[in-house]
Amino acid sequence: MVINTRKFRIEWGHCDPAGIVFYPRYFEIFDSCLSALFEQATGLTKHQMMEAYAFSGYPAVQARAQFMAPARFGDDVTIETCIAEFRRSSFDVQHRLFNGGRLSVEGLVTRVWVAPDPDDAAKLKASLIPPEIIASLSGEPLPA
Repeated sequence: MVINTRKFRIEWGHCDPAGIVFYPRYFEIFDSCLSALFEQATGLTKHQMMEAYAFSGYPAVQARAQFMAPARFGDDVTIETCIAEFRRSSFDVQHRLFNGGRLSVEGLVTRVWVAPDPDDAAKLKASLIPPEIIASLSGEPLPA
């Protein structure tokens, strides 16, 4: 399993008036961590991947988080992101945010690999995740 570790400074714009991270901002941060994980595993930016695999992205269809301790303006945090499970066209992404070495937030987001619907280009349709993407993110050798 490939794990992307990202160091991140909490900025004022992430915070509510009390100076703690406004909870939806965690999902914004987690989204950028997922793009970094894909880039680390595949060697392609999200834009390059979308062109190479003719897909439209991987929207979130379910998200949840457990908040154990707040992060505040100016905190330097570390986020670990990995794929927890693959299915045919969807996958679960686990995010763990540490603040001062302590687990502060844990998130799990289910995403779906989508491409334009061949019957209606205005719509998106779940499609199979390419095996080489699964192999790259699982830390396995690429299929021959």
